[in-house]
Amino acid sequence: MEYSELFTIGGWGSAVTQSKGDVRLGRFISLVLRHDPSAAGITLDGHGWAVVDDLITGMNQHGRTIDEKTLRRIVAENNKTRYSFSDDGLRIRANQGHSIDVDVELVAADPPPVLYHGTALRFLDSIKASGISRQQRQYVHLSPDLATAVQVGKRHGAPVVLRIDSAAMVRDECAFFLSNNGVWLTASVPWRYVIGVEIPNKSTE
Repeated sequence: MEYSELFTIGGWGSAVTQSKGDVRLGRFISLVLRHDPSAAGITLDGHGWAVVDDLITGMNQHGRTIDEKTLRRIVAENNKTRYSFSDDGLRIRANQGHSIDVDVELVAADPPPVLYHGTALRFLDSIKASGISRQQRQYVHLSPDLATAVQVGKRHGAPVVLRIDSAAMVRDECAFFLSNNGVWLTASVPWRYVIGVEIPNKSTE
């Protein structure tokens, strides 16, 4: 069996090694549930839910061999806890990160005073000019701690982490939401709310 990176169940805890096949299937599931359900020939309801049987059938019909046991294993082993099953186990959806118009029934919540945004160093000048924007997603994604934000930034290249004065944003009536997998979401973050720039091995204010 071929192996890829080490991923963890539910965070940065005990390591679980995923096969390259599971990684490829996971990326396709992310594509279908967050961006393009037609890639598997299925539809999502208004709240982002897909019928599990439809997803499995659609993936197999589009050249991605999978069964329910494999799907549930991939979801359980996803280190970002990206997906949720409905209470009856018959539906599945992505917790956040959609570029399509769905309402995942987020509830407004008060964030901690400081949040973190991990990105690539090459994007820093653009962010200084126009703030942190949601790009193709519905919301800007923010992390509750520096370590998680560093890992997010590494996915895009040499990492940089921005410290966000979320308390000031709340005072200015910016809305925040907390996804089921612990990601803080907001519409945008103007540069004036960035109170620090953290780069591995150095930092600047």
